[in-house]
Amino acid sequence: MRISFNRPPFVGKETEYIKEAVEKNGMICGDGPFTKKCSQWMKDRFQTKNVLLTTSCTHALEMAAFLADIQPGDEVIMPSYTFVSTADAFVLRGATCVFVDIRPDTMNIDETKIEEAITEKTKAIVPVHYAGVSCAMDEIMAIAKKYNLKVVEDAAQGVNAFYKGKALGTIGDFGCYSFHETKNYSMGEGGAILFQDDRYLEPAEILREKGTNRSQYFRGQIDKYTWVGYGSSYLPSDMNAAYLWAQLEEADKINDKRLSIWNFYHEELKELEDKGVLERPYIPEYATHNAHMYYIKVKDLRVRTKLLAYLKECGILSVFHYVPLHSATAGKKFGRFHGEDVYTTKESERLCRLPMYYSLSLEEAAEVVKALKEFPEYETIEDR
Repeated sequence: MRISFNRPPFVGKETEYIKEAVEKNGMICGDGPFTKKCSQWMKDRFQTKNVLLTTSCTHALEMAAFLADIQPGDEVIMPSYTFVSTADAFVLRGATCVFVDIRPDTMNIDETKIEEAITEKTKAIVPVHYAGVSCAMDEIMAIAKKYNLKVVEDAAQGVNAFYKGKALGTIGDFGCYSFHETKNYSMGEGGAILFQDDRYLEPAEILREKGTNRSQYFRGQIDKYTWVGYGSSYLPSDMNAAYLWAQLEEADKINDKRLSIWNFYHEELKELEDKGVLERPYIPEYATHNAHMYYIKVKDLRVRTKLLAYLKECGILSVFHYVPLHSATAGKKFGRFHGEDVYTTKESERLCRLPMYYSLSLEEAAEVVKALKEFPEYETIEDR
């Protein structure tokens, strides 16, 4: 492909910092100097009390499910339009996933469908901030308070995005970030769990450190560490954190560049939306997005299939996204869809993601736009 769908972000100092971790710091395991820098940056930037880097957002979600005390037989409400990790973390705890429909405008969980899905077994709500655009968190938090439910924000795509000025991942009981190579800021594979309540800090550290109180030992709070409970190994290498630190130092630069590409797509594609052949993303007034993704929606699956093939012929790799979880083999085994699937499947089949990454030039974005304008087989979208 002349124009890739994604390229991992690289700002220039990543290899220098990795070399520093190896040669100067002499510490490449977890919780080294670069891990601490990244964690403190997020605490300061996003105004959250506790941040623990993890080996993935999947592992951050697993930690959140454990800390939220999800037990076998519990039910957890989430959208079906999400990545498998959102569900896996709770399935591993023995919970049933209760999928509800999404809003067609943001592709986020429909906050008006949550309350009717609650039963006496419901333990948590998991809003997923799709494309870095916030869910309606005031409504979700009000429901959670009314029924005494935990809220775990899947903010994998929401790093440096906000809801009414509050950083995504800092509003619910737990927030989970991704620093995968496809995300705005990357450490190759990695993530983070965020939470405000200090009561969770010690259990989280023990869980993350193989069930030991090793973190307390390194802080000098105890004279030796031992096995004190259940745990696993959720610490990323400090070399990975060194890579991430280079990008957090340039977070504003990366964000501004991505926003410039997003805004270019948005302005240039308005004429096709005005013609009624595609729809552009919708950003609610309460959301400050991070340009994680630019997608369009065409009439239906048939048109999208033709469009993706056409773009590929033009040397442009554009892709669709999630196949709804409730339609998957595991989704049928470990969950159920509550209510009617009005939008989840229909909207997922229309959505097409355009190339979007830090090193994408505006000239390349212009080529994508040109190809979209020249696509000959659009059909008018009905009921827009």
